[in-house]
This record gives sequence, C-alpha cells and structure tokens, in this order.
Amino acid sequence: MLFHSVRRPIAMRVSELDTPALLIDLDIMDRNLARVAGYAAEHSLRLRPHTKTHKIPALGRLQMELGAVGLTVAKTSEAEVMVKAEPGDLLIAYPVIGRQKLERLARVAKSTRVTVALDNLPALEQLAEAARELNFEAGVYAEFDAGLHRVGVAPSGEDLLDLVRAILQKPKLEFRGVAFYPGHIKDVRVSPEEQMAALDRVVSQAVELLEARGIAVPIVSGGSTPTLYQSHKVSRLTEIRPGTYIFNDRNTWLTGGCGLADCAASILTTVVSTAVPGQMIMDGGSKTFSSDRSALNEAPGFGYLPEAQSAVFTKMNEEHGFVDITSAERMWKPGERVRVIPNHVCVAMNLHEQVYGIRGDEVVKTWRVEGRGRLQ
Repeated sequence: MLFHSVRRPIAMRVSELDTPALLIDLDIMDRNLARVAGYAAEHSLRLRPHTKTHKIPALGRLQMELGAVGLTVAKTSEAEVMVKAEPGDLLIAYPVIGRQKLERLARVAKSTRVTVALDNLPALEQLAEAARELNFEAGVYAEFDAGLHRVGVAPSGEDLLDLVRAILQKPKLEFRGVAFYPGHIKDVRVSPEEQMAALDRVVSQAVELLEARGIAVPIVSGGSTPTLYQSHKVSRLTEIRPGTYIFNDRNTWLTGGCGLADCAASILTTVVSTAVPGQMIMDGGSKTFSSDRSALNEAPGFGYLPEAQSAVFTKMNEEHGFVDITSAERMWKPGERVRVIPNHVCVAMNLHEQVYGIRGDEVVKTWRVEGRGRLQ
C-alpha cells in the first residue's frame, strides 16, 4: 500500500502582503485576552467585552471561550453581526430609537438574550411598544452619567429613580441593572487612586439611591480599557465592558492603560516617496488610519513608528501619510515597508475590510471585519 504525504500549504509571509495592511500580533493579543480573563475571574467581575474594537465574530467567540459572560455592541446593526458569535447574552450599550432599528432588534432578541442600555423614557416607551407588538423580551439597563456628560441621567435624584420604576412596569421588559461609562477618566497615570475613589462614590450613590427605595440592582455594568485594572476599586461594580484591551493602541499606551509591548495592532505600509528632504510618504493616509490625534501634546502625530521612535507622523491626505524623518534613527527608501501603531485602533479597524493575524513573520489568520460600517 502506498502512502502519499500530505503537503502543507505554504504559509504567507508578512513581507508578501499588499499594503496598507492591518496586522494583529496574535501572541500579544492572546496575552491581553488571558490577562483580562484572569483579572475578571480573580475579582469576581462579569466580563462582557465591547466588540466595537475588533468587529469580528470569531474574536467575540474567542473572548467567550475565555470566560466572558456575553458581548457588548453599540448598534442594532452590530448586534446583527455579533449574533454569529453565538453569545449567551448580548448588550446593546446605546438607546435603540426608531421603528426600523427596533424591528431588527426584535429579530436579534428572538435568537439570543438581549439587554439594552438607555437613559430616557421615550426610548423606553418605544422599546416596550415594540416588544409588545413584535412579541419579544429584552432586559434593560438604566444608564447614569458617571462624569463624561455624554449620555445617562444624574446618578442621584428622581430621574434615575423614575426611569427604573418605569422599566419595572413594562411587561415584556426586565430591569437587569444599571450601566455607566467612565470615559472621562482617560489618563490613568495621573492620580489614579483619586480618580477611582471619585468614581466609586458616584457609582455607590446611584446604586444606594435605588436600594434605599427597595429596588434591587442585579448588575452594575461599567468600565473601560483605561480604568480596566482599577475596576475592583469600584466597590459596587459587578460587570466590566472593556473593548480596546484586545489590541490596545498608541493612545492607550501613552495614557498608562497598557505598555508598548501590549499593543497587538499595527499597520504595515510601503514608502512611496522620499523626494522631499527630511520627509517620507507612506501609502496610508486618512483612509487607512484613524484621524484621532495623540492623547498627549508632547507625543504628537497620528501614530507611532516602532522602528524609528523619533519619526513623527505629521499629517494625512486620503492616500498619503506624511512622516517627518529629520530626527529619525534611520532612513527609508521607496519600496521599503514600515509599521505604524495607530492612535485609535477601533476606528482604524473600521476602515479595513480585512485584517491579518500574524505570529512572527507568518500570516496565520485572515479575518473579514464583518462589523465595519454598520452605521444604521
């Protein structure tokens, strides 16, 4: 009997990829995921990652395999994508307003357990009416403002109490707890103890207000990547929703939320011109990178070049990235490749149709960014 050897497919190398290409270092990503899963377990916190960063159902499924209780999205359209990850519990951390969105929410709610965060009675009334007419059930988080002043009722006073009481009266809806987002805490290098103590007071105030009126609060959901590893200092917090942590980015690193070695995402570009002295042009501009600026004035630019720390990514056109190399540690020639860690990876992911998971110089995964766009 003859045995034929099975020929393994030849792996693609990073050097073979066309540019610009968004790369995910899987060793770093795996380490980030494991660390957060361990932290949540250690402090008895429910982990419900926000998928706005990766937008890929396969990665959402991986997060749940590592212990996440469910997933978080911002839009109904994102929920439609993330149900492919088969989450046991899907949180839409955004008020769902409008008949079309609610009809789509009904379909999602019939395939998985859904919770919606909202902060106003009109949104609640629309959700309750849709649940009755379209025959679905949903949980509700009452959202309060922890300091960002974006959405959320005041953490103390009648507005929060009135909102929760109204939720409790809706037949098809279940009050599952309260939610907040501490997005005002961006730089955890500066007085982290004081910032988290202040947050703890606000959250405790909101929960105690409801408990004093005889209302049990099953879940207190909040958190962010910058405050991630300080979450246990918010005494009433039971659920965390970090997103960026899976990859991290330059701004997370600059503001103390992670180390440079924790940044898993970079964008590979090709140098296309060095005609202007002291400058090189990359084949990635505003259609490739986030337009978010650096979080720190002392670290300008639209990204970080690990191979030349003194180079400054100064500006972008749609297809051109301008890099000041007058003080750079090395020079480049047209045709050479350069990697850039973006300032804000969530937005950069939304610009790419597919991304590449790498280990060393080998491309081992290619993912379509299924949740990109999804504006409505």
